[in-house]
Amino acid sequence: MKKDVKDYIRTIPDFPQKGVMFRDITTVLQDADGLRLAVDSIQQKLAGIEFDVVAGVESRGFMFGAPVAYNLHKPFVPIRKKGKLPYRTVSEEYSLEYGSAVIEMHSDAIAPGARVVIVDDLIATGGSARAAARLIEKVGGVVVKAVFLIELPALGGRELMKGYDVASVVTFEGE
Repeated sequence: MKKDVKDYIRTIPDFPQKGVMFRDITTVLQDADGLRLAVDSIQQKLAGIEFDVVAGVESRGFMFGAPVAYNLHKPFVPIRKKGKLPYRTVSEEYSLEYGSAVIEMHSDAIAPGARVVIVDDLIATGGSARAAARLIEKVGGVVVKAVFLIELPALGGRELMKGYDVASVVTFEGE
Protein backbone atom coordinates (compact mmCIF):
# COMPACT_ATOMS: atom_id res chain seq x y z
CA MET A 1 0.00 0.00 0.00
CA LYS A 2 1.38 3.37 -1.02
CA LYS A 3 1.84 5.76 1.86
CA ASP A 4 0.92 9.43 2.05
CA VAL A 5 3.27 12.02 3.57
CA LYS A 6 0.86 12.30 6.50
CA ASP A 7 1.54 8.62 7.30
CA TYR A 8 5.19 9.47 8.05
CA ILE A 9 4.43 12.37 10.44
CA ARG A 10 4.38 11.46 14.12
CA THR A 11 1.94 13.32 16.37
CA ILE A 12 3.06 13.94 19.94
CA PRO A 13 0.26 15.11 22.27
CA ASP A 14 0.91 17.81 24.87
CA PHE A 15 4.28 18.94 23.50
CA PRO A 16 5.76 21.46 24.15
CA GLN A 17 2.80 22.21 26.44
CA LYS A 18 -0.52 20.67 27.41
CA GLY A 19 -3.14 20.85 24.67
CA VAL A 20 -0.66 21.12 21.78
CA MET A 21 -0.52 18.35 19.18
CA PHE A 22 3.07 18.54 17.95
CA ARG A 23 3.64 17.38 14.36
CA ASP A 24 7.05 15.70 14.37
CA ILE A 25 8.83 15.58 11.01
CA THR A 26 11.86 13.64 12.29
CA THR A 27 9.96 10.47 11.38
CA VAL A 28 9.70 11.76 7.81
CA LEU A 29 13.44 12.47 7.68
CA GLN A 30 14.38 9.11 9.24
CA ASP A 31 12.66 7.11 6.51
CA ALA A 32 14.24 7.21 3.05
CA ASP A 33 10.86 6.74 1.36
CA GLY A 34 9.25 9.36 3.58
CA LEU A 35 11.96 11.91 2.87
CA ARG A 36 11.81 11.27 -0.87
CA LEU A 37 8.01 11.54 -0.84
CA ALA A 38 8.13 14.80 1.15
CA VAL A 39 10.71 16.45 -1.12
CA ASP A 40 8.98 15.22 -4.29
CA SER A 41 5.60 16.43 -2.98
CA ILE A 42 6.95 19.91 -2.22
CA GLN A 43 8.58 19.98 -5.64
CA GLN A 44 5.29 19.01 -7.32
CA LYS A 45 3.68 22.11 -5.77
CA LEU A 46 6.16 24.16 -7.84
CA ALA A 47 5.12 22.68 -11.19
CA GLY A 48 4.50 25.46 -13.68
CA ILE A 49 6.00 28.17 -11.46
CA GLU A 50 8.89 30.15 -12.92
CA PHE A 51 11.45 30.97 -10.27
CA ASP A 52 15.14 31.67 -9.82
CA VAL A 53 15.90 30.88 -6.17
CA VAL A 54 14.72 28.63 -3.33
CA ALA A 55 14.83 30.19 0.14
CA GLY A 56 14.53 27.97 3.21
CA VAL A 57 13.67 29.14 6.70
CA GLU A 58 15.84 27.87 9.57
CA SER A 59 16.17 25.14 10.26
CA ARG A 60 13.66 22.63 9.00
CA GLY A 61 13.12 24.64 5.84
CA PHE A 62 16.75 23.81 5.00
CA MET A 63 15.98 20.09 5.17
CA PHE A 64 13.33 20.34 2.48
CA GLY A 65 14.34 23.45 0.53
CA ALA A 66 17.94 22.45 -0.19
CA PRO A 67 17.03 19.12 -1.85
CA VAL A 68 14.34 20.85 -3.91
CA ALA A 69 16.88 23.46 -5.03
CA TYR A 70 19.39 20.71 -5.84
CA ASN A 71 16.85 18.67 -7.84
CA LEU A 72 15.75 21.69 -9.86
CA HIS A 73 19.29 23.11 -10.24
CA LYS A 74 18.44 26.38 -8.46
CA PRO A 75 20.46 28.28 -5.86
CA PHE A 76 19.47 27.88 -2.22
CA VAL A 77 19.35 30.81 0.21
CA PRO A 78 19.24 30.14 3.95
CA ILE A 79 17.12 32.44 6.08
CA ARG A 80 18.56 32.16 9.58
CA LYS A 81 17.99 33.22 13.14
CA LYS A 82 19.66 36.49 14.11
CA GLY A 83 23.42 36.35 14.56
CA LYS A 84 24.09 33.13 12.63
CA LEU A 85 25.27 34.56 9.29
CA PRO A 86 28.86 35.81 8.84
CA TYR A 87 28.36 38.54 6.22
CA ARG A 88 26.24 41.71 5.98
CA THR A 89 22.60 40.92 6.62
CA VAL A 90 19.11 42.32 6.40
CA SER A 91 16.74 41.52 9.27
CA GLU A 92 13.03 41.15 9.91
CA GLU A 93 11.33 40.87 13.29
CA TYR A 94 8.12 38.92 13.78
CA SER A 95 5.79 38.04 16.62
CA LEU A 96 5.74 34.77 18.47
CA GLU A 97 3.12 33.51 20.89
CA TYR A 98 5.17 35.05 23.72
CA GLY A 99 7.51 37.79 22.48
CA SER A 100 9.26 38.14 19.15
CA ALA A 101 12.08 36.75 17.04
CA VAL A 102 14.36 38.04 14.30
CA ILE A 103 15.43 36.29 11.11
CA GLU A 104 18.19 37.38 8.75
CA MET A 105 19.51 36.79 5.28
CA HIS A 106 22.73 37.90 3.61
CA SER A 107 22.08 41.26 1.98
CA ASP A 108 23.50 40.05 -1.36
CA ALA A 109 21.85 36.60 -1.37
CA ILE A 110 19.00 37.50 -3.73
CA ALA A 111 19.36 39.78 -6.72
CA PRO A 112 16.77 42.52 -7.26
CA GLY A 113 13.95 41.14 -9.41
CA ALA A 114 14.79 37.49 -8.67
CA ARG A 115 11.74 35.27 -8.41
CA VAL A 116 11.87 33.38 -5.12
CA VAL A 117 10.12 30.34 -3.66
CA ILE A 118 10.01 29.98 0.12
CA VAL A 119 10.11 26.41 1.50
CA ASP A 120 9.51 25.45 5.11
CA ASP A 121 8.25 22.45 7.03
CA LEU A 122 5.24 24.09 8.67
CA ILE A 123 2.87 27.03 8.42
CA ALA A 124 0.99 27.62 11.67
CA THR A 125 0.44 31.28 12.60
CA GLY A 126 2.40 32.41 9.53
CA GLY A 127 4.71 34.79 11.40
CA SER A 128 8.01 33.35 10.22
CA ALA A 129 6.72 32.83 6.67
CA ARG A 130 5.57 36.43 6.39
CA ALA A 131 8.84 37.68 7.89
CA ALA A 132 10.76 35.61 5.31
CA ALA A 133 8.68 37.10 2.49
CA ARG A 134 9.30 40.63 3.77
CA LEU A 135 13.02 39.92 4.06
CA ILE A 136 13.16 38.76 0.44
CA GLU A 137 11.22 41.84 -0.67
CA LYS A 138 13.58 44.14 1.29
CA VAL A 139 16.41 43.18 -1.06
CA GLY A 140 14.21 43.45 -4.16
CA GLY A 141 13.26 39.80 -4.59
CA VAL A 142 9.76 38.75 -5.63
CA VAL A 143 8.09 35.93 -3.71
CA VAL A 144 6.27 33.83 -6.29
CA LYS A 145 5.22 30.97 -4.01
CA ALA A 146 5.55 29.63 -0.47
CA VAL A 147 5.34 25.86 0.00
CA PHE A 148 5.04 24.06 3.32
CA LEU A 149 5.11 20.37 4.11
CA ILE A 150 2.47 20.82 6.84
CA GLU A 151 -0.28 23.38 7.33
CA LEU A 152 -2.27 23.93 10.53
CA PRO A 153 -5.20 25.95 9.10
CA ALA A 154 -6.83 26.66 12.47
CA LEU A 155 -3.86 28.86 13.43
CA GLY A 156 -4.46 31.33 10.57
CA GLY A 157 -1.11 31.32 8.79
CA ARG A 158 -2.63 31.37 5.33
CA GLU A 159 -4.59 34.50 6.25
CA LEU A 160 -1.40 36.23 7.42
CA MET A 161 0.16 35.28 4.07
CA LYS A 162 -2.76 36.78 2.13
CA GLY A 163 -1.51 38.13 -1.19
CA TYR A 164 1.06 35.34 -1.57
CA ASP A 165 0.62 32.05 -3.41
CA VAL A 166 0.67 29.51 -0.56
CA ALA A 167 0.58 25.72 -0.88
CA SER A 168 0.94 22.86 1.57
CA VAL A 169 1.42 19.15 1.10
CA VAL A 170 -0.68 18.00 4.09
CA THR A 171 -3.04 19.73 6.49
CA PHE A 172 -4.10 18.88 10.00
CA GLU A 173 -7.55 20.48 10.33
CA GLY A 174 -8.35 21.47 13.90
CA GLU A 175 -6.19 18.69 15.22
